[in-house]
Amino acid sequence: MTDVTDVADRASSGAGRPRWADPSLDPSTRVEMLLAAMTDEEKIAQLGGYWADTRDSTQLIAPMQDVLSRGRPPFDEAVRDGIGHLTRVFGVTPVAARDGMQKVQDAQRHLRENTRLGIPAVVHEECLTGFTTYGATVYPASMAWAATFDADLVREMAAAIGADMRAVGAHHGLSPVLDVVTDYRWGRVEETLGEDPYVVGTLATAYVHGLQHSGIIATLKHFAGHATSRGGRNHAPVSLGERELRDLVLPPFEMAVRIGGAASVMNSYTELDRVPAAADRWLLTDLLRDEWGFSGTVVSDYWAVAFLKSKHQVAETMADAGRLALHAGIDVELPDIAAYRLLHDDDPDPVRTAYDIDTAVRRVLHQKLELGLLDAGWTPPEPADVDLDSPRNRDIARRLAEESIILLDNSRGVLPLATSVRRIAVVGPIADDPRAMMGAYSYPIHVMPRHPEMGLGVDVVTFPEALRIAFPGAELRVEHGVPLADPADDAAIARAVEAAASSDVVIAVVGDRAGMFGRGTSGEGSDAPDLGLPGEQGRLVEAVLATGTPVVLVVMSGRPYALGDYIDRAAAIVQAFMPGIEGAAALAAVLSGTVNPSGHLPVQVPRTGAALPHTYLAPPLGQDGDRISNLSIAPAFPFGHGLSYTSFTLGDVRLDSERIAADGRVCASVEVRNAGERAGATVVQLYASDPVAQVTRPVRQLVGYARVHLAPGEGAIVRFDVHADRFSFTGLDRRRIVEPGRIDLVAGLSLTDTSGIATLTVDGPGRVVDEPVLVTPVDLIPITPEPTEGDAG
Repeated sequence: MTDVTDVADRASSGAGRPRWADPSLDPSTRVEMLLAAMTDEEKIAQLGGYWADTRDSTQLIAPMQDVLSRGRPPFDEAVRDGIGHLTRVFGVTPVAARDGMQKVQDAQRHLRENTRLGIPAVVHEECLTGFTTYGATVYPASMAWAATFDADLVREMAAAIGADMRAVGAHHGLSPVLDVVTDYRWGRVEETLGEDPYVVGTLATAYVHGLQHSGIIATLKHFAGHATSRGGRNHAPVSLGERELRDLVLPPFEMAVRIGGAASVMNSYTELDRVPAAADRWLLTDLLRDEWGFSGTVVSDYWAVAFLKSKHQVAETMADAGRLALHAGIDVELPDIAAYRLLHDDDPDPVRTAYDIDTAVRRVLHQKLELGLLDAGWTPPEPADVDLDSPRNRDIARRLAEESIILLDNSRGVLPLATSVRRIAVVGPIADDPRAMMGAYSYPIHVMPRHPEMGLGVDVVTFPEALRIAFPGAELRVEHGVPLADPADDAAIARAVEAAASSDVVIAVVGDRAGMFGRGTSGEGSDAPDLGLPGEQGRLVEAVLATGTPVVLVVMSGRPYALGDYIDRAAAIVQAFMPGIEGAAALAAVLSGTVNPSGHLPVQVPRTGAALPHTYLAPPLGQDGDRISNLSIAPAFPFGHGLSYTSFTLGDVRLDSERIAADGRVCASVEVRNAGERAGATVVQLYASDPVAQVTRPVRQLVGYARVHLAPGEGAIVRFDVHADRFSFTGLDRRRIVEPGRIDLVAGLSLTDTSGIATLTVDGPGRVVDEPVLVTPVDLIPITPEPTEGDAG
């Protein structure tokens, strides 16, 4: 038997440098050289992470306590054979950028100098609302990005996040979230991009492009079906057939893989049809790799491999759990390497396990090679005082927040508030709480509660402070009225009512504060029992409405809440989905009219919480509830809805052809015009309906959208280049098909505010779609306002 030390020696070139470290060689050759030089222990070490998390296991939820109860080995021992990843060096304990970089440098130097092969580790971090570390910019939550319908701005944000991460020595980001929402009660709704797979896919792909352009690997999560769990509960099983899985849940992931080139995927904690995602070879290998062509690494959600034993109970031992996950297609076990270290224990099929190990190690090494980690002379960046909350970041965060705020109702014309307003009552439990503007995976929410003496770690203007700047002549009074979720005190409500009665206008700020596993009203493990405002916030709103003072209802939340009781009673209703570190200023600018609101709903706002779960993509039977049940499913505000301080008109859809082949394209054009007196932006939406199909289809589904900014009187022709694949679906034989027949197309400023129908015929025969066209390109052709009398000369 050949000694691996001899192999490693023969694979070296001048000055003792191994040949696999030579960047001039073919990448596959380098990887195979390195693989041949590795012991089995060194291979397995590349398939896991090391997490220097010093928290006591009792601080974690029960399933994680089970995994950590045995303790962690010290770093030197854990990485004696190397390691694949360093887990969240910046993300667990508050460290300044320089100190975190020093930790990375020390760890990487140890790996280079004190392990036989000297292979550096991939440093991964969370980055959903920005780089999740101390002192970094907190951008709006993902639901807020979705409300912008602005892929370019999302791409810009992700590029800035990636640049900050790369500057401090990170390589791999655990974002974005591509889960499609089907039940608003689920705690992680705030992390998603809404309920439409096309919006989710296009914006997530933009995020992937931005992050990876900056040199950071993007991780698609959670693959697949995490948000479609029963009852909207965290980690609950998923009840989906393959057809709904393929047509609703998977399209965003497919887009981000095929078009975005995403280099990493993370499994879901949940199970599909009683098969845990972490053990599902059909999902992680047959579909993801063989069908879609994914060539990156699959990383486990934290402890998901161990959960195969402790939660799903499909493995008798940790070693069994490791073998199940590895064979399914999980390349890297995170956050630690626990099950994979035991892969050879009582192994019933060591030949298959050895093959699976080599397959996964090749993928890990290819990724390290692409990152430059295998090049001779590679070193991490020198520790420095990197500004992670730069003016560039703040500018992006401000623009995102401003574009994300949605004016739901302004039927009384009270907004924008008059500059002459003199007395403003600001009421609500989160009225002056900057944490309410931040998602659960932001550092101030995710980590800083364990370090209360350190504050939030970033400077944040509160909403009342921002209002004082926007209305310098007004007297502001702030009253919480009720706690966020606990029982209310009558005296506190009375103070809020008195403040409302003595003011010119009331701004009632209600909604959520994010937190993990029940520590908030939104966030991972903070699921809602219903869609009424948490706690007694509804009672507070009723009390201030009864004063007769005009009430502007501001819902700052991670999920949509049922607002039907307040329509026609509130003077105006504004939705802000956790708008981030610049959210207060953005919200004040919208209320004052400095910023014209332009956000649109990426979800529906329910009228009541009675008919759940429900999304706009339900088939005809799911849209007929008002006629066949005593429970109404009609929303208070439909998908895509969003008002402005100007008005927009929309023409009918015009088609360049009334018939196309099953592999053809049609150009659908619609004219949009700003008919008001101030500049503004809107979102033009194109919907398709399939009146007769072999399986039930959504009554109406988005096939394209365009964010359009227009000056007063200005217009534009929006042209959607729609491929027939955009009408495809999973047919009776479970293959994706384009079926011949009639398609109806409408344009709208929301799902229900639409133009007339244009009818298209897809001519036969039908077509099986293997590699679909996933995106609808859009062109804008400006229309110059017609000159009025007196303009000439």
